[in-house]
Amino acid sequence: MSTSFIYRYGTVYELLMRGLYGRHYGARYRAIAALVPENAAVLDLCCGPATLYTRYLRQKAVRYTGLDLNERFIARLIRAGGSGQVWNLRADTPLPAADYVIMQGSLFHFLPDPEPVLDRMLDAARERVIVAEPVRNLTATRHRAMAGLGGRLTDAGDGARPLRFDEETLDELFRGFPEHVEERRLIAGGREKLYLLKP
Repeated sequence: MSTSFIYRYGTVYELLMRGLYGRHYGARYRAIAALVPENAAVLDLCCGPATLYTRYLRQKAVRYTGLDLNERFIARLIRAGGSGQVWNLRADTPLPAADYVIMQGSLFHFLPDPEPVLDRMLDAARERVIVAEPVRNLTATRHRAMAGLGGRLTDAGDGARPLRFDEETLDELFRGFPEHVEERRLIAGGREKLYLLKP
């Protein structure tokens, strides 16, 4: 199964991610949704098929905008009643302002220099920035087939071959933002680590 096929179709992408996270799949979204109050303006970066919105935030009547490189994901989001824009976050462009600026499972795409995208998120957020990032990665397994599948599942389709975080390197990154970090904790059965930042 090609990377482009996996990333192109929201249903395929979501099914494979559900397989990757197993019984913790819903927990990763619930942890973030619990931090977002009703009627908040939300900006979701690298939103993918916008599962966070369609299953967890829509009922909170948030004003949701998703940004993603994938045109199909954005079209699907708009059909579901959200707002979205095709957006290349690698371009050094200011982000739209929102109460809550979120990135889940995508910060590794900006390695080896993720600080600028975090700075832009903090500049755009009126209330909080929420980042959740995998720290136990399928790509790190010694089993070649599983590592290959993990690489395909986490490829944004932009041709880059990203590095990955573990918990130590992710904590090291956020130690550079001591005046902003309010909370940090493991979620999704320890597969991801969540950081709550105040701008």
